Amino acid sequence: MENDFNPEHKEGKVATAIEEQTAKLPSDIFLWAALGSMGVSLALKLTDHKHTALFVGQWAAPFLLLGLYNKLVKLEGHD
Repeated sequence: MENDFNPEHKEGKVATAIEEQTAKLPSDIFLWAALGSMGVSLALKLTDHKHTALFVGQWAAPFLLLGLYNKLVKLEGHD
């Protein structure tokens, strides 16, 4: 990818600070968090806590999206 600098698409200070910190995390942490939330959701479902199981089970997708974002920041960097 070329290093074209476009001042109209520059990241803000908060996004840059977050990206610098999250890039330090290993990408598989988000995968394990997603799998963990699915396991906890299953356990809650089996113990008849249906609403809580649904709530916790919905965490898997955001964890996977955060992992994807983390990977993109590592590969592409930030401004």
